Amino acid sequence: MISFTILAITFGVVFLAELPDKTALAGLMLGTRYRASYVFVGVAAAFAVHVALAIAAGSVLTLIPHRLLQAIVGVLFLAGAAMLLFKKDDEDEEIKPPADQSFWKVAGAGFTLILVAEFGDLTQIMTANLAARYDSPVSVGIGAVLALWAVAGLGILGGRKLMKHVPLKLITKVAAGLMLLLAGFSLYEAIAG
Repeated sequence: MISFTILAITFGVVFLAELPDKTALAGLMLGTRYRASYVFVGVAAAFAVHVALAIAAGSVLTLIPHRLLQAIVGVLFLAGAAMLLFKKDDEDEEIKPPADQSFWKVAGAGFTLILVAEFGDLTQIMTANLAARYDSPVSVGIGAVLALWAVAGLGILGGRKLMKHVPLKLITKVAAGLMLLLAGFSLYEAIAG
């Protein structure tokens, strides 16, 4: 059964955490050089694989006793907030485009770039945490995939315009604040539980 509340929470947290990440910049770079739809197909497929892996990891975490699980999830959310607040900018990374404009080359480049760059990334860990916290893998999975696809789409189609109107530091602080809030709820449940 799908919980739209859990889906919305997941979407918001993952969306805000992914916006300041290198993915939007990678999508922007590929999207300015190649057909946007080809880039998006590859990027979207890679994110679907990442979310499936994160949901599987989160499902394994649910086997841990509830109070211990909430403590682990709380600490991981605190670590995620710290990573967002204290990470260095990766804007100098060079993205190497595929040699031609064919669908398979462009989509493959987008898929490979995201699959490698995002493996073990903060949003993948957060998705696993949310899957463990809410024990609703379908809702968390849909929310995470939609958030990641939305960020990729924004990066591919309009990343430059968005960054001109919304400061990256503000987005990062809001995402970190949401993670601190989720950490507080999880740690409270672990202690009060």
